[in-house]
Amino acid sequence: MDTLIAIIIIFGVLVAVHEWGHLYFAKKAGILCREFAIGFGPKIFSTKRNETLYTVRLLPLGGYVRMAGEEPEQVQIKPGYEVGLVWNEAGKVKEIIVNNKSKHPEAKVVSVERIDLDKQLFIEAYTDDEEELQRFDVDDACNMIVDEKPEQIAPYHRQFGSKKPGPKFLTIFAGPAMNFILAFVLFMTFALINGVPTEEASMGELVDGSPAQEAGLAEGDEVNAVDGQQVDTWQEMTAVIQQNPGEPVPFEIVRDGQEQTITVEPDSVYDEMAEQEIGQIGVNAPAPEHSFLGSIEYGATSVVNVATLIFQVLSTILTGQFSLDDLAGPVGIYNATGEVASLGILVLVQWAAMLSVNLGIVNLLPLPALDGGRLIFIGLEAIRRKPIDPQKEGMVHLLGFALLILLMLAVTWNDINRFFL
Repeated sequence: MDTLIAIIIIFGVLVAVHEWGHLYFAKKAGILCREFAIGFGPKIFSTKRNETLYTVRLLPLGGYVRMAGEEPEQVQIKPGYEVGLVWNEAGKVKEIIVNNKSKHPEAKVVSVERIDLDKQLFIEAYTDDEEELQRFDVDDACNMIVDEKPEQIAPYHRQFGSKKPGPKFLTIFAGPAMNFILAFVLFMTFALINGVPTEEASMGELVDGSPAQEAGLAEGDEVNAVDGQQVDTWQEMTAVIQQNPGEPVPFEIVRDGQEQTITVEPDSVYDEMAEQEIGQIGVNAPAPEHSFLGSIEYGATSVVNVATLIFQVLSTILTGQFSLDDLAGPVGIYNATGEVASLGILVLVQWAAMLSVNLGIVNLLPLPALDGGRLIFIGLEAIRRKPIDPQKEGMVHLLGFALLILLMLAVTWNDINRFFL
């Protein structure tokens, strides 16, 4: 249950931040965003604010921002249709009642002759009390009401496709970019709380009952010399310790500004890689440094390091070393998250940051249906100075989505075989 809760929270935050990036820049560009959804499937929560329906759905496997113009309008009114019209104070149509008109006595029923809800925003229709054709202006925030459910119309200037390549690029790129920013914030938060890992010769957390603890060393002690040899880094200090298994070793340290010498007898441990006995005193790592600027640097370098590692794995596709067994799907991530959660909340924060970097990079891959694939089409539009046929682009993305689903099923089956069979 703890693992399930951790997964839901982590993926909820990663997806929400990603989709919020799309939403924010879409709204800045004037694009009508119909829905901001976390998860897929049936709605379990919804609320509407500033034209957008915010929903939480049952399956926490992703999310989306439904922008006007990305899919055909569900309802098309054609000549001869009878609809009900309701006007606002400015004399423009604010509601178009498509059916169940008897439930709206305030609406005036008309027979549509011509209608343009895309660019000119008008309805030409006949009414019962006028023999001549009447023309009515339509408000650009007019609601189309079908089965008592209102949905705002999307004039062309509010659609994704009407925007220039620049705003469209920012709208799509903002999703992955927000994942990188989130990862930076999470890594920085970890460093602020836990401290920034260093390579200094110092005592970090001591193992209970270890030779270091029993001899009187303490966390935060700065080590100047070990066995008479000056040491400046963690590697130099541990090298001297490993060379003296089971032998008393003097440590020259600085504690609270005072120099002192403490003798420690390292345990003798057999190292299978070195095939010999080595010394260990029971210190896990150097003492971390607590610094705001250091935390910023740690956050930035950690994002770069994780991204570099992911790109190295992706490069195996080009070298032919790639295998589906190297990928982890939802089941694999679930199991890994359970193991990480058992190590504590701070380790879980680092894990969430790494997943956020991974989500950002994967979404930027130039594959159809992903943000990277959409950016490719926007780039082609900028070069050609005219958009790609929306139907052709839609077919490419649909095919890409189908292939991604097949890949996810294959990876998930591998995960099940790996962990449960």
